[in-house]
Amino acid sequence: MKKVALAFSGGLDTTVCVPILEEEYGYDEVVGVTVDVGQPEEEFEEAYETAEALGLEHYVVDAKQEFAQLCLDSVCANADYQGYPLGTALARPVIAKAILELAEEQDCDGIAHGCTGKGNDQLRFEAVWRASDLEVIAPVREMGMTREWEIEYAAEKDLPVQGGNEGVWSIDTNLWSRSIEGGNLEDPGYVPPEDIYEWTDQPSDETELIEITFEDGYPVAVDDEELEPLELISLLNEKAGKHGVGRTDMMEDRMLGLKVRENYEHPAATTLLNAHEALEGLVLTKEERDFKATVDNEWSQKAYEGLIDAPLVGALNAFLEKTQERVTGTVTIKFEGGQARPVGRESEYAAYSESAASFNTETVDGIEQADATGVAKYHGFQARLANQSAKKQKPELAADGGSDE
Repeated sequence: MKKVALAFSGGLDTTVCVPILEEEYGYDEVVGVTVDVGQPEEEFEEAYETAEALGLEHYVVDAKQEFAQLCLDSVCANADYQGYPLGTALARPVIAKAILELAEEQDCDGIAHGCTGKGNDQLRFEAVWRASDLEVIAPVREMGMTREWEIEYAAEKDLPVQGGNEGVWSIDTNLWSRSIEGGNLEDPGYVPPEDIYEWTDQPSDETELIEITFEDGYPVAVDDEELEPLELISLLNEKAGKHGVGRTDMMEDRMLGLKVRENYEHPAATTLLNAHEALEGLVLTKEERDFKATVDNEWSQKAYEGLIDAPLVGALNAFLEKTQERVTGTVTIKFEGGQARPVGRESEYAAYSESAASFNTETVDGIEQADATGVAKYHGFQARLANQSAKKQKPELAADGGSDE
């Protein structure tokens, strides 16, 4: 008996994969695995109902806590990709690991997904799975399936397929972000209707102040209420979403070189990233901030690629952990007009002196203002020399490149 574990959502792609794995790949048994990283309840209901109709052995693995922790790890790295907070990219390795663990527990011979050959997720899943001895299978990619072919195949086999939102949009949701793509959104000039959004209300003139407490770079409380990661993220999704915070409409460059139009909602992520960066601005030195920007960028790129366990990321985490030792304090965030703006920050580790920065104080730790005169004279000196040299005319060469003799 050959057994394969399938990343299963109950949608069209993974539903079609069940008979395909049996008929085309010779597997006797398919095990469906759905991993909970904060999807809506209706998605699990769809997966349960579809699995039952298919007679599919189906497992649901709860990975919300692990995913929530990774999301907050990403805050320490100020992680984003081309301007939006990473969401789907962070979830995929968590999902892949959970499926692999169950596949090994069930003594499976293979492990499969329903990703196409055009997206990022195939790479993120397989980066985890190919470290195992299981056969990795991608039926949609390997058989060149199109959405039209899948629909026809499902009708022919009388498969229990639900389109989901009448098939208008392709939606991926987890506790950190919600992505909407496909349909008319594939046209970069198409203005999306308001009803594509579920987490965020249309921005209004209403305002609200909240205070977020950080310890060692991690958010631990909102308005002095201590919360676990999952609770904290859920609360901020609700609070910030009411103010329209966290909408992104962008052209995204995928790993395979394709440019795609994506729409995202990420209210909690936007709020926490803005607050964290504001607190770092108070406690870290300029040199630390400049170098950390490079570290953050590298961390974000590897996370986007689904390579969160790469040796480089481990090394980057060591630097992040050291810098975050002083990222402890509070940040006041103002929700206003779809924005989450830091409007106040406090920390006992502030690399800041109010008296030194004030225009009303004459000296800075015994340094007189007049002491800056020498610095001002030298500042830009080399650039001035270079500009003066550039103004000097070079002697003209003879037209034939030689001498006049």
